[in-house]
Order: sequence, then C-alpha cells, then structure tokens
Amino acid sequence: MPALTPTDIYGEIIWLGRVPPESGLRAIAENELRLTYAGPEGEAHAGLTRPSCARVTAQWPKGTEIRNVRQLSVISQEELDQIAKTCGLDQLDPRLLGASVVVKGIPDFSHVPPSSRLQGTDGTTIVIDMQNRPCIYPGQEIEADHPGHGARFKTAAKGMRGVTAWVEHEGVIRCGDMLRLHVPDQKAWMA
Repeated sequence: MPALTPTDIYGEIIWLGRVPPESGLRAIAENELRLTYAGPEGEAHAGLTRPSCARVTAQWPKGTEIRNVRQLSVISQEELDQIAKTCGLDQLDPRLLGASVVVKGIPDFSHVPPSSRLQGTDGTTIVIDMQNRPCIYPGQEIEADHPGHGARFKTAAKGMRGVTAWVEHEGVIRCGDMLRLHVPDQKAWMA
C-alpha cells in the first residue's frame, strides 16, 4: 500500500517569489523557480542544512546545524486575502511575507497534513514540513509599505500563514502550473 494518497485537489500557482541572499525578508516576484534539492536557486532560505532558529529551541540550541525543511514558504491566495482583510487592507503583496509560492484552490491550506506533497505534472515535488507560524518580520515589511497596518499581521495570520516546505524532486515550477496534493495515508493521531 502506498504511504501517500493522491487527492483530486489541485492548487494553481498564481505567484512565485525569491528572497535574495542578504536582503532581509522581502521577496522579488519571479515567473518561474528552478528547484534543486537545496531549494530554489538564488534563494536566501536555500541549502541542504540551516542553523536552528527560535522555533526549534525545544529540540536544539539556537544556531545548531539541522536539515533545512524551510527551503520554501507556501501560502494560499484565499488565506492571504483573509489576512489582508483582517489587517485592514484591500490586498496583501506576498513579497512582504517573503513568500516563495502562492497557490489557489486548496481549502484550509495552512492545515494540510505535514509530509503531504505538492506535485507538478512533470514530477517536480515539494514536501510540506509544517505550518508556518506568523512572526513580527512580515509585519515590519507591511508597516513599511502600509503604515498603521503591520502590527495587525501576527494576530491576523494565526493559523493562516501557510506552510514551510522542502524539495523532494527537482524541477522548474511556473506561474499557472497546477500542483496535485498527495496526503499521508494514515489516520489522524489522537494524543
């Protein structure tokens, strides 16, 4: 029996971005991203490993070298629209969140199970690590462009900040591509 089940749920890539190294959080829009096993080429978050951050201090001291499962930041347009509305904005530019991929059409996207896959028609595949928790940095970028709105981001994005992901199979993704959702074939864990 396969460990992953293909679903009939597809997300359309409607925006792609890349955070250049040494440039802060703000992404630049791209028409396509070349994904290697180390992540998107030319991306600040690329690499096979990374130093641990505040989000994993329960496992390692900050700065410990660990596997990089945060090569990509993926968010849904539907959740981005909800965050914008709560922040009092008509729309929210994904560049300000340091987003890599914006998809449209996958319901409750931030809660897709960890280890799910998003696979392109050519086989390019990314693995969802876990929900991306909101932090203050996107709020600072929002505030720079929309004074008076950035402080609302962290609360507005709770449970809707998208997911972090890493590359399982290399390839190129482009705006307009469809990604099929594959989910782990297991029952929900009840602690």
